[in-house]
Amino acid sequence: MENTDNNPANVASTKPAFVMVQMKVKSLEDLNQRYATFVFPILHKYEGQMIAGSATPTVKEGDWDGNWAAVLRFPSMEAAENWYNAEEYKPYKDLRKNEMQLEEGSVVMIQGF
Repeated sequence: MENTDNNPANVASTKPAFVMVQMKVKSLEDLNQRYATFVFPILHKYEGQMIAGSATPTVKEGDWDGNWAAVLRFPSMEAAENWYNAEEYKPYKDLRKNEMQLEEGSVVMIQGF
């Protein structure tokens, strides 16, 4: 039997992944009622958790024009991708992107150490 412990694919799957979200939403109340309430169970299904979220992040460098920032943590990049591309998340992702935002936000996935 082949030892796969040092296989880069196996090592990468054991590293956490982080999703950084920056948005400028029309209404934080609407975001909570129409989006977050329904998205958290889907997030948990894919082993994700919101580890930080704020309407008032402290900007140290660069420009910031949003009114919501969040950081999500997943056990692997595969889990993060599976959540982002999940059929049950798609209607909420479309809602967020096409109805709730004043302008296009950013969603960035980062492989952890």
